[in-house]
Amino acid sequence: MEQRIDRIKKQLHSQSYKLTPQREATVRVLLEHEKDHLSAEDVYLLVKEKAPEIGLATVYRTLELLNELEVVDKINFGDGVSRYDLRKEGAEHFHHHLVCMECGAVDEIQEDLLGDVEKIVEKEWNFKIKDHRLTFHGICHRCQEKPAKKKEKVNPTQ
Repeated sequence: MEQRIDRIKKQLHSQSYKLTPQREATVRVLLEHEKDHLSAEDVYLLVKEKAPEIGLATVYRTLELLNELEVVDKINFGDGVSRYDLRKEGAEHFHHHLVCMECGAVDEIQEDLLGDVEKIVEKEWNFKIKDHRLTFHGICHRCQEKPAKKKEKVNPTQ
């Protein structure tokens, strides 16, 4: 984790920003919960456990800065809540997501599945692609494996 924090520190320095203690606490929480797709409020509550003096506004500003610097990606899975996802080191593009419509689980696909699609779009529409996001909505394997719930007959006269 320390090596990753050091690289993020260098990334901030290259853009004339410092990794302040408040920013570092936020980055540590994101690293510790990398698979969780945390909201700003989730990040704040976890940061507060480590550093009670850090306020919600500071966490919001830090997350927005990290998003601008492409350390994290701000994502929304259609539930109206912005979540923050650490960008994989060295990744050219944002990774893809599988969102379960039953349990709300979010799984990640690290492979870039859109290389050929990007080439077609750039050629056919003369459009220079900088990044892309792909989210699939469906039923996860965990929910598919659950036994179907039997519907109980309800007597309307009771």
